[in-house]
Amino acid sequence: MKSVKISLQMAQKVKDFVKVVQDYPYEIDLKSDKYVVDAKSILGIFSLDLSKPLIVEIHSDDCDDLIEQLKKFA
Repeated sequence: MKSVKISLQMAQKVKDFVKVVQDYPYEIDLKSDKYVVDAKSILGIFSLDLSKPLIVEIHSDDCDDLIEQLKKFA
């Protein structure tokens, strides 16, 4: 499992983020404090406090291409 810190403070960024992560077959979670949601769920993401940095947890070790795409949300 790998983790990346990102920021999704605008609705358009959330939409772009979901577009990126839904193309990957492995499980991806988004954490904010004690809350964890499926990173492929727009409704789940909007239930988090988007004013704070979020942690993306990728449940795969072969995910360097995804991490590269997530750099634009850092």
